[in-house]
Amino acid sequence: MTKEHQSLISELKEKRQKISKGGGQKRIEKQHAKGKQSARERIHQLLDEGSFLEIDSYWEHRHIDFGMEEKRIPGDSVVIGYGKIDGRMVCVYAQDFTVLGGSFSEVQGQKVSKILDLAMDAGVPVIGLMDSVGARIQEGVYGLAAFSELFWRNTQASGVIPQISVMLGPCAGGSVYSPGLTDFVIMTQDTSHMFITGPKVIETVTREKVDLESLGGAAVHSSVSGVAHFTAPDEAEALAITRRLFTYLPSSNTEPPPAIPPKDDPWRQDKSLDTIVPTDPGEAYDIRDVIEKIFDLGSFLPVHENFAPNAMVGFARLHGQAVGVIANQPAALAGVLDIDASDKIARFIRFCDAFNFPIFTFVDTPGFMPGVRQEHGGIIRHGAKIVYAYSEATVPKIAVITRKAYGGAYIVMSSKYIRTDMVFAWPTAEVAVIGADGAVNILYAKQLKEEENPEQARQEIVGEFKEKFSKPYTAASSGHIDEILIPSETRPRLIATLELLKDKQVKSPSKKHGNIPL
Repeated sequence: MTKEHQSLISELKEKRQKISKGGGQKRIEKQHAKGKQSARERIHQLLDEGSFLEIDSYWEHRHIDFGMEEKRIPGDSVVIGYGKIDGRMVCVYAQDFTVLGGSFSEVQGQKVSKILDLAMDAGVPVIGLMDSVGARIQEGVYGLAAFSELFWRNTQASGVIPQISVMLGPCAGGSVYSPGLTDFVIMTQDTSHMFITGPKVIETVTREKVDLESLGGAAVHSSVSGVAHFTAPDEAEALAITRRLFTYLPSSNTEPPPAIPPKDDPWRQDKSLDTIVPTDPGEAYDIRDVIEKIFDLGSFLPVHENFAPNAMVGFARLHGQAVGVIANQPAALAGVLDIDASDKIARFIRFCDAFNFPIFTFVDTPGFMPGVRQEHGGIIRHGAKIVYAYSEATVPKIAVITRKAYGGAYIVMSSKYIRTDMVFAWPTAEVAVIGADGAVNILYAKQLKEEENPEQARQEIVGEFKEKFSKPYTAASSGHIDEILIPSETRPRLIATLELLKDKQVKSPSKKHGNIPL
């Protein structure tokens, strides 16, 4: 090799080494002191070892106002590239807090838009690692335009490739709308925050004092606002959750969710399921125990676990195939459907349908939440989202009624005539307009007043009503239920049904899109 060639290669290596330090070693050390890693450290921890290939590491901003000319750093405030997770290709970008606080700039917008375009063309998922103070104010409208380009691409990619946002630091102002447009948001406790307006602005405008954590921390967004789908105690766990979630997701909407070689007996029949649902309709039980015993052992990954706990959604495997699971949770608010539960269920249905996940629904709900607050909050509109999402979905849909299926809640929770492919029921299932006590109070009010012993007569009528309507046989006799199962038979029956429906084809009416009641 000539001296000239050696000199050129040495120069490139030196530039690469300098670029790898982002804003410099001192700023990286500040990140470490906060329990945070640098952008490239995070990427290397997320991806398979040695698989990351960076692009656009020399791109610099073009602005000179406010002393910005002296703050040009190759790569600017984001690292982009591609690599692999468990051998599967993925595109990734990581905001670099060591460069101007990871502020969202024109260049950052252009780089992230570029990696999204690349992911769309290649048909692979995108993962964003977020850690930024927000918009770069010094760039004015150029940064705002870059936001617009990014949001447009997030929207175009929605339903085409999976998008995951991992919040590893602050995310403020306009920046929050990009993760808000993605499929899943993962937050770290204490170190990640999301908010439109910060505590100081809120205090100035409303005179209301709030701290950063109570305004937009992981606990708030995972349990109150519903913005975050997962939380983690630290970055390492957040990236581990991301890797696990990735194992359930297809690369794009053109393929089924990934299957793995089955590790669990397809004929396994857990006899504890036969007695898991109490015969007393007022007694609670944990639907997660049902899910864990039916699907492949250890495979259930709950999504939005802390938000609207009266509903449960998540991914699982059935004979190795990744599927979506939706269930009412009798252990929380008796499994009633309220505004938040409706949003949670509807959104998950639409994700599953977009990416070809068969949907399994477990029904045990007394109905929609009553009350003025729910009515004024739009429970009609929010509840309608569930029936819209189920009716629109064309993937295999299989339901199991474990106990209560009352009124409008029965209808929206994957009932037969909103085109659920197969509806099963357990012997404990109750399919009715309302519960026996309420029905008797309404239907027999006049008759009971005339009885010598109204309470005794009432109990007798309630018993007759339960015999007729609080068992699944009447619904099965009219075709609303396809089969009644001994609970322990459920796993092998669901596996067989999934095999039947795996190549399901549905022709939908020709239209641009529907108008879901948002």
